Amino acid sequence: MTTEDLIQRSPIRIFEQSIHGGLKGGEIGIIAAPNGIGKTSVLVQIALYKLLQSHKVIHVSFIRHTDHVLSWYEDIFDEFTKKKSLDHANEVKNSLVKNRVLMNFNQEGMTHDQILKSLRSLIVEGGFKAESLIIDGFDFSLAHAELFKAVKQFAAELELSVWYSCSIREGAYDNRKIPLVFKEHSGVIDVVITLEQKSSYIELFVSKDRNVYNPSSTPLKLDPKTLLVLEA
Repeated sequence: MTTEDLIQRSPIRIFEQSIHGGLKGGEIGIIAAPNGIGKTSVLVQIALYKLLQSHKVIHVSFIRHTDHVLSWYEDIFDEFTKKKSLDHANEVKNSLVKNRVLMNFNQEGMTHDQILKSLRSLIVEGGFKAESLIIDGFDFSLAHAELFKAVKQFAAELELSVWYSCSIREGAYDNRKIPLVFKEHSGVIDVVITLEQKSSYIELFVSKDRNVYNPSSTPLKLDPKTLLVLEA
């Protein structure tokens, strides 16, 4: 199988189609779930889908160590390409690394202005013209509305799509299935995807798609063992 075949057959392609072609530059999406359900896995699969199309991706982690993030990229790429029998898999993997930057920040040790300044320096002064920004391990309980407005403005200016992960408690949603921890910020969030553990799989549920709440559900699920996105 060629890289183009892999792109065309990727479940993330179906995922993006289910939310009107995926996030555009200046839009913010959130993958929300309790710990251990598969948020990081979904973010990494979104990133890999972009990387396979030769897009540049910045992956920001607010978790102390980024070794586990590298492991996610390695393991998911190997698992997925093994199933699809990708031609020249090692060469493809090496080419992806050139278009990916991993960054680590301490949310309590830096202001959001400092973080955005560092990202701008990489993208503008450093010439790393990223199209997607992945933000993992961010603590939404420490956030405020002005932060997301600033991120949205920053993303629009630099034509970045931004995906966050968000850890929530089981059942901590409002009646529109929006997680309570960022309910007050939901007006500036474009897409919300929640992950729910079912008896034999993990469901991807679209809670918000731009101005529509609870649209038709995406025809995708996560394998609870590999945490790979699969067609339902």
